[in-house]
Amino acid sequence: MRCETQEEIDTLWETLSAGGGKDRCGWLKDKFGLSWQIVPVVLFEMLQDPDSAKADRVMRAMMQMDKLDIQRLQQAYNQP
Repeated sequence: MRCETQEEIDTLWETLSAGGGKDRCGWLKDKFGLSWQIVPVVLFEMLQDPDSAKADRVMRAMMQMDKLDIQRLQQAYNQP
């Protein structure tokens, strides 16, 4: 699911994972065993940046997260 805000990510993350499980990179399973990836829309924009160093930093940051955190992704993106 694509989300616009961190609040939306947080709400969906907790609601959908209740009775299921949480995993890396925004992935979770709901109580029925269905897999979902909860992703901020801004992530796609950052990963498509023509500056490959920025996109690589964002990808590395994402790979270390369970629930995706927009602020941490933006920090990786904006590093000098």
